[in-house]
Amino acid sequence: MQTLQTALKLHTATGDMQVQIYRPKAEGPFPAIIFYSEIFQITAPIARSANILAGLGFVVLVPEVFHELNEPGTVLAYDDAGKDKGNNDKFTKPLETHDSDTEALVALASRLECCTGKVGAMGVCIGGHLAFRAALNPKVKSAFCLYATDIHSNTLPSAEGNNSFDRAGDIEGEVFMVFGKQDPHVPAEGRLKLYQHFQSCGIDYQWLEVNAVHAFMRDEGDRYDPALALEMYQRAKDFFHRTLS
Repeated sequence: MQTLQTALKLHTATGDMQVQIYRPKAEGPFPAIIFYSEIFQITAPIARSANILAGLGFVVLVPEVFHELNEPGTVLAYDDAGKDKGNNDKFTKPLETHDSDTEALVALASRLECCTGKVGAMGVCIGGHLAFRAALNPKVKSAFCLYATDIHSNTLPSAEGNNSFDRAGDIEGEVFMVFGKQDPHVPAEGRLKLYQHFQSCGIDYQWLEVNAVHAFMRDEGDRYDPALALEMYQRAKDFFHRTLS
């Protein structure tokens, strides 16, 4: 399916946030997916992933996740300087401000004529965490979370009792968690901690572990696994068409 791309500035509780919108060229309407990036924001690989999802039949909203801490349009490089800046941003921005960003994105989806009003979330790395976090919003019906970092470790800033791990049982929709077995950012003990917590807290979840390293979806660099990435896009398509129908 052919796609279209636009951009807009969205007002949030913590300032204006630039959002890239990818959508099918067909008339629609289509379900919406909020697609959360890595710490590097909307890089070329993230844009290509969003475009693929749009081609699969979704309106894809890609926010600049650290808009309060960077100039609009900031894209960090996949190098040590970019990694250091992105990690600093990750540990600076409270989770509660990501919540208000999600609320603004959900409201945007409800206003777009090309959207059905049904909203899911998807993300990679910290974006996987933010997709999981977005599912705390009852208007976000489902979340597809790829190698989500920092949930098991409770390392992102938040008010007491408001971290994503402890609030997992508050999620009303369905989540699909995907982890690489060779990913040092979410090691075996971290995955086990999450899995056991999900079993005990009553969350509706699917769980998949694959033979892959961190960032296997990113189509730049030697971590990329194209066959596995294609499988994940197909799984995400099926998941969202079921949960957002």
